[in-house]
Amino acid sequence: MNDNLLINDPQPSRADALKNRALLLETAQRLFAEQGVENVSMTAIADAAGVGKGTLYRHFENKSDLCHALLDQETRDLQERSLRRLQNMGDPHEDLVWFLEQVALFVIRNSRLLCVGASSRTDNEREMPPLILAHPAHFWWRVTIRGLLQRINPPGDLDYMTDILYVMLDVHTIYFQRTTLGYDTARIIEGLTSTVKSLAR
Repeated sequence: MNDNLLINDPQPSRADALKNRALLLETAQRLFAEQGVENVSMTAIADAAGVGKGTLYRHFENKSDLCHALLDQETRDLQERSLRRLQNMGDPHEDLVWFLEQVALFVIRNSRLLCVGASSRTDNEREMPPLILAHPAHFWWRVTIRGLLQRINPPGDLDYMTDILYVMLDVHTIYFQRTTLGYDTARIIEGLTSTVKSLAR
C-alpha cells in the first residue's frame, strides 16, 4: 500500500468507520456478483463506494483481506453449527462425515472468494505455494478433523490421515475437481465419505 494515499484523509469517528466498512463490504459484494471477483480491483471498489483509497485500505489491507471479511459471518455460522453438533460427542464416524460435507459445501459456495484469498501474496512470496491451508480461518478445520479421527482411533499415522482429508477440502483441490475433472457436488461429498471409511477401516 502506498502511504501517500493516506494524506489528507483524516481518521473517522468509530461510527463513521463502521458505516464505511459496511458500505465497502456491500459495494464489494455487489461488484463481485456483477463482474466476477477476479475482475474487480480495489480501486474500483473505493470509487463505487464513493470513498478514498485511504479509507479502503484502513479497513482492508488487500483484496484477500476483503474477501475473508465477506466470508466472516458464514465462517462463524459454520463454527457455531459444528460446535453445537460436536459437543454432543456423538458417533465420531458420522460426525466426521457430517463435518467434511459442511466444509466442502462452504468451499464450493465460496470458491471465488477463497481463491482470491489464497492467491494474494507479497512480492517475497511469489515463488511460494498458497498458504490458505495455514490461515486461522481455515486451520480449525484440520484441528476438528484430527480430533474426530483421534476418537475413531484408526491404525497408522494420525496426522498424515488428517492431512489427506484436510488437503481435499482446499479450495484449489475442489476447484480443480469441479472445473477440470467435472466432478459435481455429490461426487465430491461421496469421495470424502468413502475416504473416511477407507482411513478408519
